[in-house]
Amino acid sequence: MSAATADPPAPPTPSAGADRTSGARRFLPRRSTVLVVLVVLLTVVLVALTARDATRTDPLDPRNPSPSGAQALARVLDDEGVEVDVVRDLEAFERTEVDGGTTVLVTSPYGLGGSVTDRLLEHAADGQLVVAGAGAGAVGIVDDADTPTFVDGPEDVPADCTGDASGGADLTDLEITVDTAEAYPFDGCFAVDEGSLLVSPRPGVSVLGADGVLSNEQILRADNAAVALRLLGARERLVWFVPDPADLSAGDSAAPSSLLPPWLGPSLWLLLLTSFVAIYWRARRFGPLVTEPLPVHVKASETTRSRGRLYHRGRDRGHAAGALRRATRERLATRLGIPAAPAAPGAPDPVVLDVARRTARHPAEVAWLLDPTAPPPESDTELVDLADALAALDREVRRT
Repeated sequence: MSAATADPPAPPTPSAGADRTSGARRFLPRRSTVLVVLVVLLTVVLVALTARDATRTDPLDPRNPSPSGAQALARVLDDEGVEVDVVRDLEAFERTEVDGGTTVLVTSPYGLGGSVTDRLLEHAADGQLVVAGAGAGAVGIVDDADTPTFVDGPEDVPADCTGDASGGADLTDLEITVDTAEAYPFDGCFAVDEGSLLVSPRPGVSVLGADGVLSNEQILRADNAAVALRLLGARERLVWFVPDPADLSAGDSAAPSSLLPPWLGPSLWLLLLTSFVAIYWRARRFGPLVTEPLPVHVKASETTRSRGRLYHRGRDRGHAAGALRRATRERLATRLGIPAAPAAPGAPDPVVLDVARRTARHPAEVAWLLDPTAPPPESDTELVDLADALAALDREVRRT
């Protein structure tokens, strides 16, 4: 074969090293993509954690930018030169210095309890304590007997302060407007028909029932902003205490009486009395039995046999023996003209004595035969023997 017709040489086969190199080049873009995705996920997680730590969702929280929060007030107070310290647990609050130039603001008072309130009042004694929205949860700050009254939508309520409810703040000529409030039965500031919206239940303590004046949503209404700034910015320093429910001890649960409206107890007593009167009025009056003619007449013998069959079927020998003894005693007493009622304990039985005298039997034997409380027969044979003995006694008395 000539060189012109020879087969062309085969192309070179890729080696194993070349395969590994090409596979590594294909994997490099994939690994880079995975790394980018991981970096993005970590960044999102860090941003979410940072944002969650920086903002809060509790009502009137100084880090809550939502309409129910109080971040706007906290920032304005800080811009006006008031040192705002936010503490979120009782131990941190007790480590914070409180003196005559300090105002202590408590929001979310539902996190207070008896022991927490005692420690709060003790540590804040040198400053001015302001409790915002102190309802039934503020145990020990407002007495249980002084339950606040819910007020819906008070508008343009003037201050007209009496006493020291404002804690020394000048609220002259200011008015507030809020969606809802709680009025306390004291003389104080912002009086409405149900009471006052800002009161001082004890020296150095102010309770703000119109806590909506502090919220981001309502602070720009009427003079709400001025009231909040003068009430909380009258001193150089503000300690904003947000109670932590974890500080509550086992005995700090609110008493049921503090969670119920004061009118509930008298209403329940009135309802109970009305129920008894209605029951007495509508109850059935039981009078003497009314006899009615029966549709059929049943012979006494048939009734007796039927009752006997029932006693026999139920193996109730005690009731059967008692019925026989009582019936025999009544018949004998009627025949002898003696009352059939049993004699008093320890006294002689006239029926037994008269029957024993007429029949010449021993009184103990007659007493056993006529005693319905005697031990019942243990078998049907004994019950038949008892019935025969009673019948024989009845015949003997009839013959005398």
